[in-house]
Amino acid sequence: MKLILTADVPNLGAPGDIVEVKDGYGRNYLLPRQFAIVATRGAEKQVEQIRRAQKARQIRDLGHAQEVAGSLKELSVSVKAKAAGDSGRLFGSVTPAQIVEAVRAAGGPALDRHSVEIGEQIKSVGTHPVKVRLHPEVTAELQVAVVAA
Repeated sequence: MKLILTADVPNLGAPGDIVEVKDGYGRNYLLPRQFAIVATRGAEKQVEQIRRAQKARQIRDLGHAQEVAGSLKELSVSVKAKAAGDSGRLFGSVTPAQIVEAVRAAGGPALDRHSVEIGEQIKSVGTHPVKVRLHPEVTAELQVAVVAA
């Protein structure tokens, strides 16, 4: 299936890219979430407009993303979670949505939970590194302190 991406899709491409994907992936994931449109002759003519608009936004957003990355490094973020006794092991794990909420509560910018990348699941009390993908070229690392509630 030939599609034109309308949003940045990790490991696939950027907006305006024409990609060839398996039918199921395109029909069941990319199209319903509006990450892509079907590549027709009329849509292929719009690719240049999509690319120009993306490039204009990207240049503007790169500087802004670097500013946000700088402010995230200075933030002290803590997440409260239920822990089992004195061992410090959590019931469940810390989710990206909880991290986004903690960043917002600490006075940081509003982030998208999909941009938060947790390496391994956070299942214990302590300080853990978390990456936030703000822009295709800018990734900020954030230290999240998990405390027992």
